[in-house]
Amino acid sequence: MAISVKKVTLWRAEVENKPGTLSCVLAPLAEVGADLQVVMGYRYHDEENKAAIEVCTVSGKKPAAAATKGGLGDSDIPTLLLQGDNRPGVGHAIAQAMAEAAINVEFLVAQVVGERFSAVMGFEKEDDAKQATTLIKKAVKALEK
Repeated sequence: MAISVKKVTLWRAEVENKPGTLSCVLAPLAEVGADLQVVMGYRYHDEENKAAIEVCTVSGKKPAAAATKGGLGDSDIPTLLLQGDNRPGVGHAIAQAMAEAAINVEFLVAQVVGERFSAVMGFEKEDDAKQATTLIKKAVKALEK
């Protein structure tokens, strides 16, 4: 089962929660042909009028300038992008590896499309993300046996 785990920069904006905000933030990226891997948007539970929009991956000068134009800034949240072949139990294997190493996952968004999965994971500390990279690969490899 093939898997890639790479560090990515999460671009983030805190925005007003109203219709059309997501479109306004993404428009400059679309105009320059940015190919985004992940787009997340959510309203803050405790503040109805406030939301966050997060995207990755943004690479290159034009997409970075477009992200800034849309109100996004690169966040300091250590973030990993995982992509690989899906298999029953892969999510649990990754979660178990994090638990055994006492690594707290700040956020996780995962999805399966066809026979492939993609996930983005955020961590509290850079060292946690580095350690998680190795642990995730080992956990997924163990499923192959």
